[in-house]
Amino acid sequence: MATNQKFDAVVVGTGPGGYVAAIRCAQLGLSVAAVEDDRPGGVCLNWGCIPTKALLRNAEVVSLCQRAVEFGITLTGFQADYAAAIQRSRRVADRMAKGVEFLFRKNKIALFSGRGVLRSATAVEVAGPKGPQVLEAKHVILATGSAPRSLPGVTIDEDRVISSNGAVRNERAPRSLVIIGAGAVGVEFADVYAAYGVQVTLLEALPRILPVEDEEVSAQMAKTFSRRGIGVRTGVKVSGVKVAAAGVTVDRGFVGVSPSMETSVRGLYAVGDMAGGPLLAHKAMAEGVVAAETIAGQRARPVDYGNVPSCTYARPQVASVGMTEAAARSNGREVAIGRFPFTASGKAVALGETEGFVKVVADKATGEILGVHIIGPEATEIIHEFAVGRTLEATLEEIVHTIHAHPTLSEAALEATLSALGHAIHI
Repeated sequence: MATNQKFDAVVVGTGPGGYVAAIRCAQLGLSVAAVEDDRPGGVCLNWGCIPTKALLRNAEVVSLCQRAVEFGITLTGFQADYAAAIQRSRRVADRMAKGVEFLFRKNKIALFSGRGVLRSATAVEVAGPKGPQVLEAKHVILATGSAPRSLPGVTIDEDRVISSNGAVRNERAPRSLVIIGAGAVGVEFADVYAAYGVQVTLLEALPRILPVEDEEVSAQMAKTFSRRGIGVRTGVKVSGVKVAAAGVTVDRGFVGVSPSMETSVRGLYAVGDMAGGPLLAHKAMAEGVVAAETIAGQRARPVDYGNVPSCTYARPQVASVGMTEAAARSNGREVAIGRFPFTASGKAVALGETEGFVKVVADKATGEILGVHIIGPEATEIIHEFAVGRTLEATLEEIVHTIHAHPTLSEAALEATLSALGHAIHI
């Protein structure tokens, strides 16, 4: 017999969208229950964002050891242990999951272990180790995230055919590997495996790798991977995937939501991957806050989907925000383009990381920053200067009148902006 408990809000799924929504609801004085059938943190903390960044850091260290002579360091030999890298990534993930558990306790959020099933817009049944429990609430937030999908005729066995989740578990590095899909995830795994001597071939159905990024960025990454011996084949077609959901409006497998993240069922909210793209953890977090504040009766500011940074953490890093040059031109905008190569950055030269550039796309008449595209060292950190600038509706002039410390990589942002105005100093 199921036991019933009542809350102001129930959050199903505790990935970035879910746990942030739960915490924000609690901060606003609501009683909150969270349901999770794995560990708190979801795919991002346990199997995605965090462990892959740990693996990429290991790969970076391996690369630096291989380049030691450039820095005047002679190594008589070193051994890169892939199993140890995987084990370190699991420890990092475990630490972060425990951090979310602590935040739940701190904010007095009731965590229910088990699989949550939506019985109505106000009731979630949890099949857990303590037997079935029904959680009742005026508001339910669905944040169940995403899972790896197989391809038609291909069975993922996590041995010869592995998913991204399996890749962060498997302690054996294969001699050779084909990666299907050259978006951010595929490119990052290619970087990791190649650093450990795996012969990697990267396949992409579209005409270029990192297909959502600016064409110049894609071309630069393809050249870099080619020099490193990573095989790249584009225009390779793979098709056919099926998805389903229950009780709400669904479009191509995603749940339809309003700007307040409410579904077609009143009182039922959806955030994160299940609410559609971009499928990014930080987008899910922002949506979680919007849903929580709406439930608490606040006037929540909707997510600005045109200003969500996109980041790829391979070497070199890639980051972008806003429109590509091609998109801006196709929208009828007359654009000014500014570029600055990291080869001209004193800090980048000192670091020995000179590959890549910063590219600024702006409206020629008004100086509005339409998009920014970076490939190079710490690109994923530098991009936020432009994301904040776009939120504040800053123009090129306002960026260039902001003094940037020297020597820093962020100076490349200043110089690319100056370039867009025709005033570049160091190129």
